[in-house]
Amino acid sequence: MSATTTSAPSNAIGEVPSFNVTIMVRRYNPEVDGEAKWQDFDLTMYGTDRVLDALHKIKWEHDGSLSFRRSCAHGVCGSDAMRINGRNRLACKTLLKDLDLSQPIYVEPIKGLEVEKDLIVDMNPFYQAYRDIKPFLIASDAPDRERLQSAENRERFDDTTKCILCAACTTSCPVFWTDGQYFGPAAIVNAHRFIFDSRDEAAQVRLDILNDREGVWRCRTTFNCTEACPRGIQVTKAIAEVKNALLRGRP
Repeated sequence: MSATTTSAPSNAIGEVPSFNVTIMVRRYNPEVDGEAKWQDFDLTMYGTDRVLDALHKIKWEHDGSLSFRRSCAHGVCGSDAMRINGRNRLACKTLLKDLDLSQPIYVEPIKGLEVEKDLIVDMNPFYQAYRDIKPFLIASDAPDRERLQSAENRERFDDTTKCILCAACTTSCPVFWTDGQYFGPAAIVNAHRFIFDSRDEAAQVRLDILNDREGVWRCRTTFNCTEACPRGIQVTKAIAEVKNALLRGRP
């Protein structure tokens, strides 16, 4: 179906143009479906609408059984990562008008994790890898005030503090698709955040954890993770820095 845009009259100042668009959603209900199938929905949307708004419209006005995760709807919680036209994106950060409206928009769950229903996947393996790298400050002292850190030391790991655990990077990784035991980019990024933190004392512990056949050495440097990250984190660079720290034997 071709999208058609309705222009606002010249005297309708501030009116947002509308357009018709077809959304193709990959549906799967384990209670009734033997395999996933595509279902199309024809919608009238507006220039300010995102893919998340289209999914809301489907659920609220067309088919209440459609299942997907979302929370803040502002690109902070990371709960609505999905494949949109074959690319991992956050539905709440993807404007419909930025996509090719002359063609249907395909929405499906992220890859590499078991689909529970429709666009919802089992995130437990992803979170387990995150827990395994000890994503918290480990220090032996008990200060009576905040631990001070120079701007230079903070800059060393500033980029990797931006992770929102959306799994867009990990589930864009072909190694993760074929090997579910791989820690994955997100876990390594969060390990990086503490390995290079001057206030932390367990860098070697995390390096030992990642110096595993399912750790950083499984990375093939395809840059899928960096392209998929909605926060702009240089994921592949962070993984390379962890590899270099392992080769040096220190951060």
